[in-house]
Amino acid sequence: MDRFNVDTFRTNAKEFTEKAQDLIDRARISEFLEEKKQDEKTKKIVMTVLAVIGCVAAVAAIAYAVYRFVAPDYLEDYDDYDDAFDSDDADVVPEK
Repeated sequence: MDRFNVDTFRTNAKEFTEKAQDLIDRARISEFLEEKKQDEKTKKIVMTVLAVIGCVAAVAAIAYAVYRFVAPDYLEDYDDYDDAFDSDDADVVPEK
């Protein structure tokens, strides 16, 4: 008669549900940890890409600054050229 004791069934069912809930909680935790690892991996990749882009931009900016500093300014040669053709010369009447 001990085999069909209701109290034994209830305690066994309660233990089973506790163990099942524990397994479900562990599965949720492992899924959460896996998702968190994936998010961290994605963040790491994005930060690496942004760091590389930043380095390339910094090198390009430095190269441009050096180029502007070193390159000769050819427009300085033409400043006197504009002064030769003033509007005062248009008033001059050609000789006959």
